[in-house]
Amino acid sequence: MSHRVSIQGIIVFVLFFAVAAICQATESEGAGFDSWVQQFKGEAITAGISSGTLENAFSRVSYNELVIKLDRNQPEFKLNLSQYLSRTISSIRVKKGRNELNKNYPLLEKVARKYGVPPHVLVALWGIETDFGRVTGGFPIIEALATLSYDPRRSAFFKKELLDALHLLDDGKVSMSQMEGSWAGAMGYLQFLPSVFRKYGVDFEPDGKIEIWQQGGDLFASGANYLSVSGWQPGWKWGREVLVPSGLDPSLIGLSTQKDLSYWQGLGVRTAKGASLPAAQVSASLIHPDKSENRYFLIYDNFRVLMKWNRSTYYALAVGMLSDSIKVNIRLAAQN
Repeated sequence: MSHRVSIQGIIVFVLFFAVAAICQATESEGAGFDSWVQQFKGEAITAGISSGTLENAFSRVSYNELVIKLDRNQPEFKLNLSQYLSRTISSIRVKKGRNELNKNYPLLEKVARKYGVPPHVLVALWGIETDFGRVTGGFPIIEALATLSYDPRRSAFFKKELLDALHLLDDGKVSMSQMEGSWAGAMGYLQFLPSVFRKYGVDFEPDGKIEIWQQGGDLFASGANYLSVSGWQPGWKWGREVLVPSGLDPSLIGLSTQKDLSYWQGLGVRTAKGASLPAAQVSASLIHPDKSENRYFLIYDNFRVLMKWNRSTYYALAVGMLSDSIKVNIRLAAQN
């Protein structure tokens, strides 16, 4: 009995000091963050941000440990490809995507004529980013971006986004009440980072403001504008899943190698159904995104454009494959 009590006492002792250490580390982190904020405010004023905007934006900002935890546990880092795709391209999401494509098709087609980005691609992005506006995130964007700017992992990147967010506030393009979004500082139905919204947002309606917090012309045109400027090629797919012959030279696999489809056809690469590749003059790269699975994809330049939106092969595959799944209803939509 006394032996058991002593062990429990040791456990309590260890837990006490572990919790104390965590609290001390958090307090230390918070103090360092507060010091960083004061230094950053000076940089922001030099960059042209008004002192009034800074005081308003940082009035309730504190170090957000949850943001750092989420940054370290992104699903692309934790799931294999099939798990990731099953989560992002569910049958329910495909059904929703087809419904949204039908409902918004006239407007999406108008956007497509101007920017060259197909309706089903824009709808797929909308679905992957926020489940068609259902999940837009509840993080205060200034706090999230300030926390990520303070963190050394990608400090320079997020500091630039923080400055862009402050410019949006300073210019009156976004209100503080609208400054809510993902843990990474993205906002609206398509989860634009502040730099993207500031540079590529489009007042498509037009009504003097850019509305990305609801579906409509501004939302779709802003997304299409970004993809178009990033190099989207009208009339081309993103790529396709393929079958690869055994013994293929592994040095050919990767984004750095681009060969014509005829080259891959000659090596024995076939579509997922075993058919010949299209006889089209287009360069493609063969990728093997998950080494634990026997799944290969030939991807075109439009895939690289999707990766400018989010630099993850898993993400770009999800958008491309969801867009293929909802594309089947385009003819029906065009008749409605």
